[in-house]
Amino acid sequence: MIVENKQTITICSDSVGETAEAVVKATLRQFPNRDVRIKRIGHIRSESEITSIMEQIAAEGGFAAYTLVQPELREMMKQESIRLGVRAIDIMGPMMQAYIDTFNDAPSRKPGLLHELDRDYFKRVEAIEFTVKCDDGRDLSAILKADIVIIGVSRTSKTPLSIFLAHKGYKVTNFPLMPEVRIAEELYRVPSNKIIGLSIDPESLLKIRTERLKTLGLPHGSQYSSMTRIIEELEFATSLMKQLRCPIIDVSNKAIEETAGLILDHITV
Repeated sequence: MIVENKQTITICSDSVGETAEAVVKATLRQFPNRDVRIKRIGHIRSESEITSIMEQIAAEGGFAAYTLVQPELREMMKQESIRLGVRAIDIMGPMMQAYIDTFNDAPSRKPGLLHELDRDYFKRVEAIEFTVKCDDGRDLSAILKADIVIIGVSRTSKTPLSIFLAHKGYKVTNFPLMPEVRIAEELYRVPSNKIIGLSIDPESLLKIRTERLKTLGLPHGSQYSSMTRIIEELEFATSLMKQLRCPIIDVSNKAIEETAGLILDHITV
């Protein structure tokens, strides 16, 4: 059997390459039917390394995406791209040059500044620890300490959204809504500009819950995945959200990143 080689995008960085990888992954989401491998090479320090990497890409196929702050390394990448006929995308260079040209300033040219152990780093760590501890309404007292409170019925992506926002430095707690479960009194004491309600199309939720039951090996006929139950929960949740006067975001067919962006547009921390 012949196995077709995957197309490869090689990420090159003088740090860890997370910035370039985030851009590449955002691009790949626009091409859902393509099977592409991401290869990340970090901590590049010499021109000889770039030559070796680019020659390997030329042999294997694909292209390079790079974030290099040292101008000599960026120049070497351009030269090797031309010499070998390999496409190389400079992700950081044009932005840095625009800043230099517009604000007449010079960059520090120090790799990895994004990942230094500074106050922002420790803020993110604290936010992640807080969010994990308070997931799914486990610590009701934390509701009043949170930067963002997310509410919604089961399977509306409350937990992944909370973790995503925590990585951006926000302390997040989320609370599941069910008609039978008493609403935490603390929720009514949170300013409405810190609460976000998540809604979803009933048909979409039905598919998600049905797949969840399959994963858990539970029977398909469970009340959890019945349309009657889903509509009941969504109506209850919507009524509460209106009572709390909080923004309501429909998460149907939205990526976590998109929903998180909408949340941050609404929230005043």
